[in-house]
Amino acid sequence: MTETIRVGRRTVEITHADKALFTDPTVTKLDLARHYQAVAPAMLPHVRDRPLALQVFPQGIDGHGFFLKEVPAYFPDWIATVEVPKKGGTLTQALARDAATLVYLAGQNAITPHIWLSRADEPHRPDRLILDLDPSPGIGFAAVRAAAREAGARLLDAGLIPYAMVTGSRGVHVVCPLRRGPSFEEVHGYARSLAEAMVAADPRRLTLEWRRADRGARIYLDVNRINYAQHAVAPYGVRPRPGAPVATPIEWDELSDPKLKPDRWTVATAAGRLASHGDAWKGMVRRARKLPAVG
Repeated sequence: MTETIRVGRRTVEITHADKALFTDPTVTKLDLARHYQAVAPAMLPHVRDRPLALQVFPQGIDGHGFFLKEVPAYFPDWIATVEVPKKGGTLTQALARDAATLVYLAGQNAITPHIWLSRADEPHRPDRLILDLDPSPGIGFAAVRAAAREAGARLLDAGLIPYAMVTGSRGVHVVCPLRRGPSFEEVHGYARSLAEAMVAADPRRLTLEWRRADRGARIYLDVNRINYAQHAVAPYGVRPRPGAPVATPIEWDELSDPKLKPDRWTVATAAGRLASHGDAWKGMVRRARKLPAVG
């Protein structure tokens, strides 16, 4: 079955629209496309002009998935792209500049868009700092919320403005908008220094160990997304997990809510939250600050 969705000035065809991409509960390709159509007004300011790495599942999340970075030849010419340097050459990646692009990508079984921390015009200059709090199995989410609040307090003390997002998976992203200028190496160095200070203050609860086997029952403070060509799940992106959870920006004080869970909002409820609460990250770009000095 093929369905068409009118998105702005474009009509996007969704082939095999009734194909189930999720089965617990059932979420079809059309449901996925409708989700991205609904969240696009809030999502686009956070993803526009950022190279995309697309997590694609042609047979749904129970089948094989892969990351699509190079734009295929069959993508329509109205999908914006950017050519970015890579070792030994270049890569042409998609950009989401309009809602029609988000809907089209859903129609190509792209369940989760991941975005760079830099924009296409200056790919080597990040304008986001991300601290990914990833708990080991068995760690309660209350500990993750507490660690995120601690990270935010340190960032505020340094003059940055922290934002929070439940990832739709297990953890929380703490994100700060930055004024462009410093390199990825400089931003990574600052974030690493902050994470090291947090681990030194609470080594039984927090870790910087990259290997899962070495983490123990601790929360991993991941700053390694802050590197050229690395990426993080986009706000309002659907995760390839049972229930179709959605990475959802939250108000900072929601980190104190004991009912908060990392997968609290789903394809079925994310648009309703936006309608009732608005976008917790609205206007983030206007609160960008200069990267503080390490020390």
